[in-house]
Amino acid sequence: MTYTAPNVPTATESQALARLRWRCRRGMRELDVVFQRYLDNDYAHAPEAERRAFEALLEQQDPQLLAYLMGRERPSDPDQVHVVAKLSHARS
Repeated sequence: MTYTAPNVPTATESQALARLRWRCRRGMRELDVVFQRYLDNDYAHAPEAERRAFEALLEQQDPQLLAYLMGRERPSDPDQVHVVAKLSHARS
């Protein structure tokens, strides 16, 4: 019988988180901080749709992400809008 401790990520989950952490590294320090904070504090407990939206946001270019966070533009995807609102709230 194999024992798995609760809330301890498997090797595959750890690798996936490491890849996400790398993708959170942006060309703008403010974006680094905002995305890393979300990953550390919210990602593990987020619903699957929110996780997918967060990962999709990471595909965007830095100027686009900054426009979203500053409220100058809004993503077309409602789940991304929700994540941007969380990111924006966390940065203030």
